[in-house]
Amino acid sequence: MKLNNKQTFLVGLAFLSICSFWQMYDNIVPLILTNTFHMNETISGAIMAADNILALFLLPLFGSISDKANSRIGKRMPFILFGTGCAVILVNILPLLDNAYAASASPFKSVSFVIVLGLLLIAMGTYRSPAVALMPDVTPKPLRSKANAIINLMGAVGGIIYLGVAAVLYPNSKTQGMAHVNYQPLFMVVSAIMFVSVAILFLFLKEPALVKKNQEMEAEHPEWNLAEDDGSGKEKLPPAVMRSGAFLLASIALWFIGYNGVTTWFTTYVSQVMGQGLGGASTCLLVATAGAIISYIPIGILASKIGRKKTIMGGVALLAFCFFMAFVLTINASSITAIMYVLFALVGLAWASINVNSLPMVVEMCKGSDIGKYTGYYYTASMAAQVVTPILAGTLMRTIDYRILFPYSAFFVACSFVTMLFVRHGDSKVEAKTGLEAFEDMD
Repeated sequence: MKLNNKQTFLVGLAFLSICSFWQMYDNIVPLILTNTFHMNETISGAIMAADNILALFLLPLFGSISDKANSRIGKRMPFILFGTGCAVILVNILPLLDNAYAASASPFKSVSFVIVLGLLLIAMGTYRSPAVALMPDVTPKPLRSKANAIINLMGAVGGIIYLGVAAVLYPNSKTQGMAHVNYQPLFMVVSAIMFVSVAILFLFLKEPALVKKNQEMEAEHPEWNLAEDDGSGKEKLPPAVMRSGAFLLASIALWFIGYNGVTTWFTTYVSQVMGQGLGGASTCLLVATAGAIISYIPIGILASKIGRKKTIMGGVALLAFCFFMAFVLTINASSITAIMYVLFALVGLAWASINVNSLPMVVEMCKGSDIGKYTGYYYTASMAAQVVTPILAGTLMRTIDYRILFPYSAFFVACSFVTMLFVRHGDSKVEAKTGLEAFEDMD
C-alpha cells in the first residue's frame, strides 16, 4: 500500500488557501482596526479573538453537518466551495471599506466593516472542518499520518506565500510616513490564491469516487479499527495519567497565550515601537515560519533520542529566551536588523520543538477509542488561549505600554515550562518519526 501523493497534494490545496487567509487576517486586520478605525487595543483585541470564539462553535457544527450531507459532488466539497466563494467576495469588501473610511470617516462605515468581518469569519468557519475531514475520507487509515504531513506542510507554504507577497508589496520604503496604506492589492492576491487553490481541488479531485474506494478498502481490513471498548462504552484513565494530562493541557494553553500574543500584535507593535511598516514585520514572521519548517525533521530525530518532553522543554526555554531578547533588541533599535532575523529563525526552531511533540504527548495518554476526544482537548486548550490572549495583550499594551508585548509573551511561555515539569506521562519510547512524518503534528 502506497500513499497517493498527487491526491494528497490536491486535498492539501484547501489547507494552503486557509492558511494563506489566516496569515493575512492576523497580520493586517489589527493594523486596520487600530490605524484606520482608531479602535483601542482592547476593542480590536476582542474583534481579533472573535475568530477563535466562533471556531469553538462553528467547527464542530459544520463538521457534523457535513458528515450527514450527501450530494453529487460529495459530502465535503459543497461546504468547501460555498465557504471559499463567500470568503473570496467578502475579503475584497474589507479594504474597500477601509479605504472609504480613511477618505471620509463615518460610523456607518466602521459598523459595516465589523459586520463584513463577522460574515467573513462565519464563511471561513463553514468549510474549515469539512476541509479537515476530507483527508481521512479519501485516505486509508495506515497512511493518514503521511497524508497529514503533506497537508500541513502545504498549509505552511500558504502562509509563506502570503508573507512573501506582503514583504514585496509593502516594504518599509513604500509605506513609511504614509497616513493610510491601501491593502486592496494584497487582499486581491490572497483571494486569488484561495480561488485558484480550491478550483484546482474541485476540478481534479473527485470526492465521491475516492471516498467509495477508501470505504471498500477499509472494509477489507477490519484490523485497522484500533478502538477498544471495556463493554460499557467508556474508558477511564488512572488518576496519575489524568494529572499529567491536565498539566500538559495547561502547558499548551500557556505557550499558545505567549506565542499567539506575538503573532497577533507583532505588526502593530513594530509600527508603534519602531516606526516600521508591514514589510519588515512580515519578513520577520516569514523567517520564523521558514525556520520552523526547516526544523521539523531534525526535531523529529532529536525527540527520538532524548524524548518528547525534553525536546518540548528545550523549545519552551528557547522560546522564552527569544522573546526576552526580542524585547531588548526592539526597544533599542529603530529598524529591523539582521540579528532580529536570526532571532526569529530561532523562534521558529523553538516553536517546531514544541509543536511537533505536544499533540503526540496528548494522544499518547489515551486509548485508541479516545484519540478524537483527546485531540479535541488539545484544540480546546490552544483555541481558548487564542481567544484570551489578543484581548489580554491588547489591554496591557494600551494601559501600560506597547513594549509590554514581549515580556508578556516570555512570562507565559516560561510558566508553561513550570507546568511541564509535572507532566509524567505521554513520552513514548517508540522512536520518533522522521522525514515527512515529522511534519504530521504541525498546528
